[in-house]
Amino acid sequence: MADLSSLADLKASTPAQAPVHVRKVDAQGRAYATGKRKNAVARVWVKPGSGKIIVNGRELPVYFARPVLRMIINQPFQTARVEGQFDVNCTVTGGGLSGQAGALRHGISRALTFFDPGLRPALKAGGFLTRDPRVVERKKYGKHKARRSTQFSKR
Repeated sequence: MADLSSLADLKASTPAQAPVHVRKVDAQGRAYATGKRKNAVARVWVKPGSGKIIVNGRELPVYFARPVLRMIINQPFQTARVEGQFDVNCTVTGGGLSGQAGALRHGISRALTFFDPGLRPALKAGGFLTRDPRVVERKKYGKHKARRSTQFSKR
């Protein structure tokens, strides 16, 4: 880092460069990313294909039976306008089905940006690249749950 002791030094220094997002693909032509939501973690591999999604060795409609969860998972493809162009293979652990669907959506979004950095602005505008920080609050001693107190008794 340059020694900046005056405003003239600051003016002469070079401005900070914005991060350059490059394509990250393995030898098989797949992009890998990790997605997280609550306690769920999804490891996602994306490659060009026919739009087939495999979750823990099972088809998407078998693993996620609720249509709302499948809609959540397909949101990154719809936002980036690449439906049916990528095959997804993923393993999901931890949490419940809703958290796993959110983790899978996050992982797919990140993997798409690694495969094609040109998709990043659309996915970022949709909020798919942000890890949702909300997690379950821990239980405190003297409480029934995280905040639930004991029942008040007058006598």
